[in-house]
Amino acid sequence: MDNREPCPWRIVEDCGAAFAMGAIGGSIFHGIKGLRNAPSGYSRRLNSGLTLVRQKATVTGANFAAWGGMFSVCDCTLAYIRQKEDPWNSIASGFITGGLLQIRQGPAAMFGAAVVGGLILGMIEGVSMAMSRISGQMVLNEQMSAHQQQ
Repeated sequence: MDNREPCPWRIVEDCGAAFAMGAIGGSIFHGIKGLRNAPSGYSRRLNSGLTLVRQKATVTGANFAAWGGMFSVCDCTLAYIRQKEDPWNSIASGFITGGLLQIRQGPAAMFGAAVVGGLILGMIEGVSMAMSRISGQMVLNEQMSAHQQQ
């Protein structure tokens, strides 16, 4: 279905990619936050922005890595149990990951986070399927027009 690494290495790859996304996004977010909330003066703002990036960007990256790693473990486990690689694995993995990461906050928070995780992954999978269907239709239309011109 896709050209990704097999499951044991997929977990490491996804965990690293999630850390990178979280660290880069966290650097941007916390840098802007530090610039906005600093006292006036360019050097103070720059210093505050860089300090906040150093303090918080790696924490954001680690949080993303935890989510990505847990998601990949769930996805690989479901693929092994079901012997299928399909969108339902991703949706269920999002549901399970959202719930497991909120388990310490109690059943209500756990269920809410699980539903949100499942919905987000459901939307991602839906958009992915729609895009592949649209691109497949475009390729089919191009082939038909090329065939008619001959």
